Amino acid sequence: MMFSYLVLMGIVCLCSTEPLRRHKRSWIIDSFDIVEEHPGPFPYDLGQIKLDRSYLVEFMLKGKGVDEDPKGVLSIDPKTGVIKVHRKVDYEQYSVLMLTFQARNKSNLAVDTQLGMEVNILDINDNPPVFQRKVYDVTIEEATKQGGFIVGVLAIDKDAAGTPDSTIDYKITSVTPTTKNVEFYMQKSGAISFKGCFDYEVANKYTITVEAKDRGVVKLSSTASIIVNLQDGNNHLPVITGQTGSAKVLEGTNGTSPLIIHAADADTRLTAAWRVRYYIQGDKGGHFSIYTDPDTNDGILTVVKPLDFEEKAEQKLTIFVENEESYFSCEVKERSADGLWTIITNPAKPSSRDITITVEDANDPPFFLDPVRKVILEENGVVGAFVDKVTAVDPDTGRRHKLEYSIDQDPAGWFRVDKTTGEIFVKESLDRESSHVTNGTYTVTVLVTEKDDHPPMTSTATIQIYIEDKNDNVPLLKENMISLCQSDEVSHAEITAFDLDGDPYSGPFSFEIVGDHKKEWSFDPSYGTTVHLVKDKSVHTSLYTLIVKISDKQGKFVLQNLSVALCDCVVSPNCLTQRNTQQKVGSGMKGITILAMLMILGPDYSTEENICKSLKGCNSCQLWGSTDS
Repeated sequence: MMFSYLVLMGIVCLCSTEPLRRHKRSWIIDSFDIVEEHPGPFPYDLGQIKLDRSYLVEFMLKGKGVDEDPKGVLSIDPKTGVIKVHRKVDYEQYSVLMLTFQARNKSNLAVDTQLGMEVNILDINDNPPVFQRKVYDVTIEEATKQGGFIVGVLAIDKDAAGTPDSTIDYKITSVTPTTKNVEFYMQKSGAISFKGCFDYEVANKYTITVEAKDRGVVKLSSTASIIVNLQDGNNHLPVITGQTGSAKVLEGTNGTSPLIIHAADADTRLTAAWRVRYYIQGDKGGHFSIYTDPDTNDGILTVVKPLDFEEKAEQKLTIFVENEESYFSCEVKERSADGLWTIITNPAKPSSRDITITVEDANDPPFFLDPVRKVILEENGVVGAFVDKVTAVDPDTGRRHKLEYSIDQDPAGWFRVDKTTGEIFVKESLDRESSHVTNGTYTVTVLVTEKDDHPPMTSTATIQIYIEDKNDNVPLLKENMISLCQSDEVSHAEITAFDLDGDPYSGPFSFEIVGDHKKEWSFDPSYGTTVHLVKDKSVHTSLYTLIVKISDKQGKFVLQNLSVALCDCVVSPNCLTQRNTQQKVGSGMKGITILAMLMILGPDYSTEENICKSLKGCNSCQLWGSTDS
């Protein structure tokens, strides 16, 4: 038990001109100390107050700890002046008790002495450090550089300031998940940083447990969790993968899109790190612009300024692609225990593609005011219904030619056009499942001709007609001709199917080989949107036609031919290219790819004859099947 001793100082006043008399004495009482949360036993003696008197006095004590909160802590023996402690005191509530001490003459109860007294409460380590929050949730960019500030934590200890009991040390106790390219560390201030490189594709979230511990004799501590969420950055460059379109432009026209550029990016879809921008190099005349489709990242090359064949018959351009978000690269080269790690950054090298646009010669033909139009029609709609109207004008200034409209391309023969007005009407019922419909869109081109010109000048307009589905599609292969390298071991190729219907009438799909080749070929897995076509090692180099049964989630299926070119890739890395270069087709011949489909349409379509009748425009029908299908 800790306490300080009573210090007494007596002052006697004497005067030589007066008789000797006793004067009242003044006293200064030092402070006492009580240890916080003293375990007892209670009561115990804190100290004693002594007065030098020739007469009896009575001691009294008032104030905090006696008759004021915290009441009942202290008492004084009125005869002996011994102060006793009766119970514990919490330092965090009362750090000092201020009291008044009185000594009264017992004979006449007059106050002999009245002085102030204080009792100090000595703090002990009875409070652990407590974090301001149990869970800290932060989001940072994947591109954050090592050593950068992530989050700061703070713990509070209620014990006496400036003592070991309230001095706090921080440390990280665990990190989940543990990745080899990132190491978190904590500074004395509670700030958390990291070494290395974040990679969103490896880990997009970390959970860090931190501890705050004081320096008391018996150390007390607490923990908190920090959740670090990564925001995907642009650490993958876009790559141009191909192009589609004629790459031809009729001179004197604009607004056409002769080419579509395709690009792929491995970052999170529909983010600034995934979205791309295209740039054109070599377009000195400013004839082209390129627009990015926000859903597909395709670059749509469009003519914005008419080209002149006589000036230049070909336009050679280079297309570059980059992301909307700045590219960053981070690779750990060397790890060190002290200081930051050694990091390598690689500069961005944009993907590019050289293209040639051919300018087609024209002798001032008429042109459509709106050469590309989009229309939405219902499948199996009303025959004779109005579809759209196209309008063409003659750019010639000398003599206006008589213009006549006609259907240029209408593979299924579904439409007619008024030759005078350009109004387009439905001629036959529309079938969205027709082989002429691509991704729900049927394309019709309308021709305008100068009838009184020799030779007659013409121009075309494209009508893209989106046919609304009636939910009656079956799954189909995305590609029905693939190449595969020969190997003595088991090898495989990716096969992808699609269904124009939406969920739940589409994928994932069930795949199965039926017919004569099912022992040599199989799918692994056999369920999904993209699966592996697996070749047995006994299969030899050749061109194979496999019959694939593809079923959607509702069980509706189709049998479709899959042509597989199996070749020696040492000779050519592309089997199909190799095969095409070794074969020549005569001018009077056409290469025909036969697609055989068998739909489970119900009891009315159980025979080959009825199935063939259900296929519009089918002159002949051949079905494949087996007892296994």
